[in-house]
Amino acid sequence: MPASASKRQSRRVSETGRPQAWSGEKILALPALAAFGLLFISLQSRVQDNRILLASTLGAGAVLLLWLGWQWIGCQRDGDYPVIRILPRPQHYVQAMVQSSVFLYWGYYWSPVYDHFWLLLAQLLFAYGFDMLLAWSRRREYLLGFGPFPIIFSINLFLWFRDDWFYLQYIMLATGFMGKEYVRWMRDGRSVHIFNPSAFALGLFSLALIVTGTTGLTWGREIASTLTLAPNIYAFLFLAGLVVMYFFSITLVAGMAAISLFAMSALYFAFTGVPYFIDSEIPAAVFLGLHLLVTDPSTSPRTPLGKALFGLLYGLGVFGLYTLLGAFGAPTFYDKLLCVPLLNLSVIAIDRAVKRIPSQSWALLWKRGWNPARANPAHMALWIAVFAGASLAGGTDSRHTGDSLPFWQQACAESRPKACNRLLQLQATYCNDNSAWACNELGVLYREGGIIAADEVLASGFFSRACELKSMAACQNLLRGDALYRTPPGDLDLRLLLREGGLNLMEIPLADLYRRACDHGWQFACGENRA
Repeated sequence: MPASASKRQSRRVSETGRPQAWSGEKILALPALAAFGLLFISLQSRVQDNRILLASTLGAGAVLLLWLGWQWIGCQRDGDYPVIRILPRPQHYVQAMVQSSVFLYWGYYWSPVYDHFWLLLAQLLFAYGFDMLLAWSRRREYLLGFGPFPIIFSINLFLWFRDDWFYLQYIMLATGFMGKEYVRWMRDGRSVHIFNPSAFALGLFSLALIVTGTTGLTWGREIASTLTLAPNIYAFLFLAGLVVMYFFSITLVAGMAAISLFAMSALYFAFTGVPYFIDSEIPAAVFLGLHLLVTDPSTSPRTPLGKALFGLLYGLGVFGLYTLLGAFGAPTFYDKLLCVPLLNLSVIAIDRAVKRIPSQSWALLWKRGWNPARANPAHMALWIAVFAGASLAGGTDSRHTGDSLPFWQQACAESRPKACNRLLQLQATYCNDNSAWACNELGVLYREGGIIAADEVLASGFFSRACELKSMAACQNLLRGDALYRTPPGDLDLRLLLREGGLNLMEIPLADLYRRACDHGWQFACGENRA
């Protein structure tokens, strides 16, 4: 058999101490399978129903096939065929399983997550094909495992584009993989990627969306706000995070990020009398980020003290960006995404700095002479205690001070920091959910011009909407240009206003509903007042 023909045969390459490798022309069928998988997905009604989404998916497959054709021509010319090694790494498949559990739990309570299944699969196929062809174009072997899973899942836990703009999702994925391939540095004598690939893509696209004011092209706001629709989401994320902490010793990163945010939120409340974040000590999406985004072992510090400092800086970054983004009028949910790439750039400097400290034993939580393997369980035990304490203090899944609209009304009346803006923000949210009371309240506020500039056009719009929702007070306000009629929330309003970030309370008995309203500070709902 001629030498050129033998090269086209798939063959095993055996090297002592390394995973089994395969090489040959048949290996090129793998990215082809990914491209044809995208073609199959394009036949599904989920994709067929939107022509732009259909074109985006077919276009992603076409990119892979064209690139594969170019790769095949080069292989035919040079007689040098790609190599793959099968190497399933625990940090990839364990993290992928944890992320999958989040999708399944969250999606059970927010249906767009399950509707996104075919698009998530399409992204995985594109990622495998793109990653293989990128490696082979760089003339290096491809390590076939679960590597694309945590990248794709991590991106989609925080941001995805709407169907009319979904081609940008594929570009975002390609950006992440190209950042991993091309943006590298020498660390401990090895060339490694600088950035967490998903955080790199999320950070760049978040910045572009902020600058161009095009956040509406994405589901970003909805993703950040709907995690709390799943009951006890903090406890679920905490338990899921423990799995990753146990296997990969990232407890100091996640734990210190959470502790710093809990502490800074508590200090802010102590000095101002209002929560820093509207209705939580740590937003659920940030709590997800500190467990499954910033904790990539490959792009975080190696030393225990370095990990603790890295987590602390993430907490400080999120805390500061929340205010900075709000000051510029940008969506604040980007706070958890923008600081990760900057932190990735700091890891070598952090590790060098902490190595100069004579003793780091206070950060290790073990006695001198103990086996270092005991350190992570010790850190996990401390984190479990901190989370339990925060939960008992009302900092996680229980009712939060910021869930109470009467609290924000009182805080606004007392001119506490940001209280009036947050009251308007909450009332706008509930008005969008068809609360007649909230729409009428917004109309009154815009008509009287006390805490916001008077705007009769906006006021009339809110009154009209509230009147359509059967608010008698709003109808009277609409008929009289100088009226400021207000009434307490009705039963349907309360089922929306008391949800505490979760599902609407449509099934709760009236007695329980009014008891809950009384607990939230609605005095009209308390027993003696109702009588």
